[in-house]
Amino acid sequence: MARRYGDRVALDGVSFSVEPGQTFGFVGPNGAGKTTTMRIILGVLSADAGEVRWNGSPVDAGTRRRFGYMPEERGLYPKMRVRTQLVYLASLHGVVAAEAAADRWIERLGLGDRAEDRVEALSLGNQQRVQLAAALVHEPELLVLDEPFSGLDPVGVDVLSGVLAEYAATGVPVVFSSHQLELVERICEAVAIIKDGRLVASGTVEALRGTGTGAIRVIVEGDPEIDVPGARVLDRGPNGWVFEGAGSDAILDAARAAGRVSYFAVERPTLADLFREAVK
Repeated sequence: MARRYGDRVALDGVSFSVEPGQTFGFVGPNGAGKTTTMRIILGVLSADAGEVRWNGSPVDAGTRRRFGYMPEERGLYPKMRVRTQLVYLASLHGVVAAEAAADRWIERLGLGDRAEDRVEALSLGNQQRVQLAAALVHEPELLVLDEPFSGLDPVGVDVLSGVLAEYAATGVPVVFSSHQLELVERICEAVAIIKDGRLVASGTVEALRGTGTGAIRVIVEGDPEIDVPGARVLDRGPNGWVFEGAGSDAILDAARAAGRVSYFAVERPTLADLFREAVK
């Protein structure tokens, strides 16, 4: 997909696919093109080039009615009561048992005691839960979420991440953006990293972590100096030395020459490490 805003290129040849039942993280710096991509998927914006396909066919308005979308900005009616709002939104999507659908998601997201409150009276975290319920109340075939964990405390994060995992387990693809990379790494099976409107990395989390250069951490009793020719020191502190750029045998030999080795391990890069490397 491609998209411009005047002279500014927002998206430049962005292309990725999401498998059924897959949780897919879409990450990048602010202004990288994440929200623009999601809005094109949902039809809020049009692409200047390219298309969105669902099950091999171009997406049309009828298909998009079966998608669920949670925008980063609050997309709720602030003066409507929680249950009334969810019933209304379910009805707009043609859900026959709209009240039952609303009640199910209210309970699942821990909003039972706030169901008759106005949305504007809720905390930001509970508003976020209502917004997720609004995206789920019609049982969408694709779930697209823009920063769904924003404003949530750890309990709220656990509730929402559990709901997303359960929903993906039914075979529904779940795509979400987040700046919380540790959370993305924990929840997602696959990820795409975007910078300046272009994808710079895409694939399963395990595959991407496997492409990174593994650093080696070593702890020697007494914390002596360790000289490894050709190696770069990434860190030195209470948790030992971390080297990169030399073979494990060379590092282990140098560590043994310095003293008694109490810890030695190859540490694969985290998603945060890969992100920093990709966007720097």
